[in-house]
Amino acid sequence: MIEKFTMERKSAAGSIRNKERSKKKFLDAVGKILRTKGHTALKVTDIAATAGVDKKMIYTYFGGVDGLIDEYIRSQDYWSKVTIDEIEKIKPKLDDGGKSFMEEMLLSQFDYVYKSKEAQKLLLWRISESRKSLRKLTDTQEENGEYIFKLLMDPYFKENSEELRSIMAILVSGLYYLNMYSAINGSIFCGIDVDTSSGREKIKKAISFLLNQTYENL
Repeated sequence: MIEKFTMERKSAAGSIRNKERSKKKFLDAVGKILRTKGHTALKVTDIAATAGVDKKMIYTYFGGVDGLIDEYIRSQDYWSKVTIDEIEKIKPKLDDGGKSFMEEMLLSQFDYVYKSKEAQKLLLWRISESRKSLRKLTDTQEENGEYIFKLLMDPYFKENSEELRSIMAILVSGLYYLNMYSAINGSIFCGIDVDTSSGREKIKKAISFLLNQTYENL
C-alpha cells in the first residue's frame, strides 16, 4: 500500500514537472516568434511547431492561444516586476526624494530594452494593436508608477509633482524610442550612435543630467 502511494506521488510530481516544462516551451516559443517575425506571426500551429509540443496542449494549459499570449505578456514587463514590496523595503534608505532610485531605474530600463528584442517587439505591439492583456500591462505600469510617485516623489516636489510626471514621461518614452529606432531604422539619432557603447554612455549621462537638473531646479 505504501509502495503504491509512493508511486502515485512520484507519478503526480512527474506530471506537474512535465506540464511546467511544456508551458515554458510554449512561452519561450512565443518569445522567439515575437523576436524574429513579430506579433502577427503568433499562430497556434507555428507556436506549437517552434515549441515542439502538441498544439492541443495550448488549449489544455492556457485555454487557447490568446491565453498563452496573455500569460507571456504578463511575464515580460520590466516596470511590473518592480514590486510595491521591493519599493517599501528600500524607502527608509532614500532621503533624496527618489532621485537615486529613479536614476537607477531609468538607466537599467535603457539597457534592458536595448538588449531585449522581445521587449522592443512588445512595445511596438502595444502601440499597434488594441488587446485586453496589453491594456492590462499598461494599467499595471501606471499603478506601480503612481505608487512610486506618491511614496517617493510627491512629498519632495509637492505642488510641482505634475511637472515631474511630465518630465518623467518624456524621459521614459525617449529611452524607449531611441532603442527601438536604433534596432529598426539605423542607429544614428541627432548625431549620436545609439548602437555603440560610447554613444549609449552619452545618452546615459544625459539622462542623469536631466534628472539632476529636475531635482535641483523644479
